Amino acid sequence: MAEILVLYYSVGGSVRRMAELVAEGVERVPGAMARLRTVPEVAPLTQTAVPAIPPEGAPYAELSDLRNCAGLALGSPARFGNMAAPLKHFLDGSGPLWLSGALAGRPACVFTSTASLHGGQETTLLSMMLPLLHHGMLIVGLPYTQAELNATRTGGTPYGPSHFAGVADDQPVSDAERALCIAQGRRLAEIALKLKA
Repeated sequence: MAEILVLYYSVGGSVRRMAELVAEGVERVPGAMARLRTVPEVAPLTQTAVPAIPPEGAPYAELSDLRNCAGLALGSPARFGNMAAPLKHFLDGSGPLWLSGALAGRPACVFTSTASLHGGQETTLLSMMLPLLHHGMLIVGLPYTQAELNATRTGGTPYGPSHFAGVADDQPVSDAERALCIAQGRRLAEIALKLKA
């Protein structure tokens, strides 16, 4: 089985929902399975960090999850056109994997959610690709052969799935966004299997 790591950070639940949909797409590919993982919040030294085990949802990721994956889907809410600090903090700790080239040649994709439709979706996705490129990973986007890219009135980009959550994070994932998340998971898993062969 090719294990695809779906690694995300979510605050209001939108990115978590997207991660579940990407994982669903992965699981639709025979020979592939999804491993959902999240990262803890980061806090200043003067504040208490979160518990070692999350109270609900996916377990926290460890570097071994990255080392052992056949492919990676990385999701984050947008923070000023960039990925959220907790996800970046986790990736910043992946230096030992970079030194050994552990992720080189493996496929990866990215996804995001924003409070406004023009809240930096594409810059967030592109910024999330940078550490993956430094690791030597192969970026898997969404081609325009995916009909929803031309029809969506919400989120969706060729750089990866995106979601318009609204300022209150109360907009559900649209049908087009849902289809794009599932398509991205399928595409990532299919490519991971081809590369593994």
